[in-house]
Amino acid sequence: MNNKLTEAIKHLIIINVILFVAPQLLKLDFSNVLALHYPKNEHFGFWQYVTHMFMHGSFGHILFNMYGLWAFGTPLEQMWGKNKFIFFYFSAGIGAGLIYTLANYYQFNGIYEQLLDFGLSNAEIQNILNVGSYNDSRITISNEEMIKFYSLYHTPAVGASGAVYGILVAFGMYFKDAKLALIFFPVPIAAKYFIPVILLGDIFFGMTKYSIGNVAHFAHIGGALIGFIIAWYWKKNQFKVH
Repeated sequence: MNNKLTEAIKHLIIINVILFVAPQLLKLDFSNVLALHYPKNEHFGFWQYVTHMFMHGSFGHILFNMYGLWAFGTPLEQMWGKNKFIFFYFSAGIGAGLIYTLANYYQFNGIYEQLLDFGLSNAEIQNILNVGSYNDSRITISNEEMIKFYSLYHTPAVGASGAVYGILVAFGMYFKDAKLALIFFPVPIAAKYFIPVILLGDIFFGMTKYSIGNVAHFAHIGGALIGFIIAWYWKKNQFKVH
C-alpha cells in the first residue's frame, strides 16, 4: 500500500473543497439547501442526507475530514477498488445522517411531549420554535432543555465526519496493527486500540452534557456503525466471491 492519491478520494476532496470555497467567494449561503436539517424544519429535504457530507463549517473542519479521508481511505480504496469504496463512503455518510436524525428525534420528541403535557398546543410550541423565546408559566422544564429543544430544530448538520468515521472503523478492521502517530500523543498507537477509544469518547459525549462545541457525536457513531457492518460483511465474505 502507498499514499498516492486514489481516484475516488481525489474527486471527493475536489468536490468538498469547491463547495467550501465557492460559497465564500460568491458570498452565498447554501446551508439552508444543502446542510442536513431536522425533518420538521421547513428547510429539510431528503437530498440533504447526501449533500450535507460535502458541506463544512470551518477550515479546520474540512482539513481534518479530508486528511482522515485521505489517510485512512487510501489503503481501503486500493484494496476494494473505486466503485466499492464509493459505495462504502456514501453508505456510511447517509447512514450517519439517518442515525443522527433518529437520535435528534428521540431527544426533540421527548421535550415536545412534555410541552404538550404542560397544556401547550401544537401551534404554541411551533411559535416558540419560530420566535426562539417564551414567557409561559406552564413550562417548568429548565431553560437549558428549552435551548436544546430550539437547537435540535434549527441547527443543521454538515460535514463528512460520519463517512470518515465509517472509513476509520474499516481501516481499523483491516489494518488493526497499523501504528497511528498523533499530534497530541507522542507515542504511536495501534489502530485496534486508538479507534475504540475515539468511539467510546463519542458515545460518552453524545449521551452526556459534557460535549465541547457543536459536534454531531451521533453522526460519528452512526457512520462508525454502518461502516463496521459493511466492512465486517465484506471481510467475512471476501473469500467466498467467485
